[in-house]
Amino acid sequence: MLVDSHCHINFPDLAGRMPELLANMRANRVSHAVVIGVSVPAWPEVIALAETHDNLFATVGVHPDSEEAEEWSEDELVARGAHPKVVAIGETGLDYHWCKGDLGWQHERFRTHIRAARRAGLPLVVHTREAAEDTMRLLREEGAGETGGVMHCFTESWEIARQALDLGFYISLSGIVTFKSATQVQDVARRVPLDRLLVETDSPYLAPVPFRGKMNEPAYVRHVAECVATLRQIPLAEVEDATTANVFRLFGKMGG
Repeated sequence: MLVDSHCHINFPDLAGRMPELLANMRANRVSHAVVIGVSVPAWPEVIALAETHDNLFATVGVHPDSEEAEEWSEDELVARGAHPKVVAIGETGLDYHWCKGDLGWQHERFRTHIRAARRAGLPLVVHTREAAEDTMRLLREEGAGETGGVMHCFTESWEIARQALDLGFYISLSGIVTFKSATQVQDVARRVPLDRLLVETDSPYLAPVPFRGKMNEPAYVRHVAECVATLRQIPLAEVEDATTANVFRLFGKMGG
């Protein structure tokens, strides 16, 4: 079995297809999925999915892509993190691709999430884009190693992966690893210890080959795992077993 460790199936393009998405997951031996919170207004949709379906779990956070976004306070994140189906704090982090200028607000939002994770005793789901050095610096400064977490949709160098691993974080690979041009990600896929590796879709985005350019969904995480197995020259079953065990270890509330 496999687990999609990061998806956005509450988004409009997927939410109306829930019975089909769940059936496709079963057909592809994808047993669970983690639905990621990225905004305050949409969080009720995220938690409702987790409450309605035994095999769906949730996170709570605010994505770093908009300064104007409504924010959770540290106390609010901790309170929502106490829900039995909320397994992590995030998505949070830094994004210097979409956001320019004075990004102090991004740093403060990230710090708030890290502090909330420490108080809640939950791992972090971290987004970083063109901001790796500052992301790692803030994680260290705020003691994120106490809770650990996952660097989701990882696209950075092996050096950044190593720094994250040293902090106790996991590395999650998306459909990008299947793209022919993604040589840096493929290098990381070969080198990350198998007991610290996750797979995800980030759906509805970043559909893997052979669905590149189409709408992504949790069932397609199988293609990510197949690519990782090929890159590492190991059986698919070994990737399935390891990444599934890793998800349940990282997100302890999911059981296993």
